[in-house]
Amino acid sequence: MRVVIADDSGLFREGLAVLLERANFVVSGLAGDGRTLARLIESDPPEAVIMDIRMPPTYTVEGLELAVRLRREHPSVAVLLLSNHVEAHHAVDLFGQTPHKIGYLLKDRVGAVEELADALRRIALGQIVLDPAVVSLLVSRPRPPGPLTRLSPREREVLALVAEGRSNQGIADRLGLTPKTVEGHLRGIFGKLGLADDVADNRRVLAVLRHLRG
Repeated sequence: MRVVIADDSGLFREGLAVLLERANFVVSGLAGDGRTLARLIESDPPEAVIMDIRMPPTYTVEGLELAVRLRREHPSVAVLLLSNHVEAHHAVDLFGQTPHKIGYLLKDRVGAVEELADALRRIALGQIVLDPAVVSLLVSRPRPPGPLTRLSPREREVLALVAEGRSNQGIADRLGLTPKTVEGHLRGIFGKLGLADDVADNRRVLAVLRHLRG
């Protein structure tokens, strides 16, 4: 898989490039700012981009704004936000507009390159990958009355794990349930959120998006 890395820290991006190449990725470009990243993608789009949220010149949400643009203009390029910061409001906007091929992980919680490699492969396949800390923050936000308020505490736990990109088996292992029980909880979640069996889009993705927007 061809990957471009964008981070304002030269030491971080060079070190990450070495680790990914050892994991059999091809690092086709490095960028220290959004403009350089945009040029790299325009000239030779990779399969995935790893980028920080806070980048020059203002170090606020340039990365998030660029991620929205990249997903709109280059839908085949997966985007993994790798940052020290949680920007919940802007993240919800990003995931709401591009509900696939997108991930958001915190740097200090990625314990090994294998975790990062797994996230890259999953978003390249069209999945959403969220850091548990990001999910926790979004889950704890006050919510207005709506379908999400009808979910039971266990259903909320299951949906939060879906938002992290876990499979039914992964959810079962995490909560000490059987896969069949997880399937039952998911049916209940889909029903309460009004996601019919014949809906054209992936119901897991739609459920996650409602969870985030709620």
